[in-house]
Amino acid sequence: MRASAPAKINLALVVGPKRPDDKHEVVTVYQRLGIADRIELEPSAELRVYGFTGDTLVRAALEALAERAGIEPRWQVTIEKRLPVAAGIGGGSSDAATVLQLANATLPEPLPESDLRELAAGLGADVPFFLLDGPQLGTGDGGELAPLGLPQDFWVLLLVPHGAVKPSTAAVYADFDRRDGAAGFDERRAALLAALDGVRRPRDLAALPPNDLASSPLAGELRALGAFRADVTGAGPAVYGLFHHKDAAKAARRALKRAGESWLTAPAWYG
Repeated sequence: MRASAPAKINLALVVGPKRPDDKHEVVTVYQRLGIADRIELEPSAELRVYGFTGDTLVRAALEALAERAGIEPRWQVTIEKRLPVAAGIGGGSSDAATVLQLANATLPEPLPESDLRELAAGLGADVPFFLLDGPQLGTGDGGELAPLGLPQDFWVLLLVPHGAVKPSTAAVYADFDRRDGAAGFDERRAALLAALDGVRRPRDLAALPPNDLASSPLAGELRALGAFRADVTGAGPAVYGLFHHKDAAKAARRALKRAGESWLTAPAWYG
């Protein structure tokens, strides 16, 4: 069995105070992209994961699924890694969600969707998003999802700066806490929700507030090159620019070739 494991960007990310579970309150807008890892799953005498030595989530996802189903995890997974690692675009989360769906389909009695979402939530806040279609509003720790009817007719230039080393997500949030980043959360959340209510055309996405966790001078460069919105996705370091026209996005890609590795893609409704 084969499937794509697509990337995502956060079109907005507003972060609040710590919750009782030690996670942070967030409000975020998830958008799936048309670039993806490739996943192949087949029966095996024991659990094996090939293709990405840094994997932890895929193995954990299959172990959790097998435990819930009351079976041994007898699958072999091969990951063809096309997405940058630890870049804020959800590659590991998407891989995990994809193998959950593939492996579940091999069970004599597949688990219901509600069980898969519960397992996904236990793996990470981004993972449940990849079980659903279309853009989603993430609240709570990011895993409480509601569908959004956002425009999808634009181009996305994704750029990972040369030499960028992402600190751990825990370190990014610790820095956020040190600078009292949660101050004004209620106002920023209200501004995000109000901006979403006003989105009718792609250019309306420009009104969404900036990422609370990370910023990059490359976002300004992308806007100067014609992007109607540009920001860091997730905890970074990947930066995205949204463009009305493919030619403008291609020109920006050429202009920023020296800055990092880039991908030109578009929104995707489903995996």
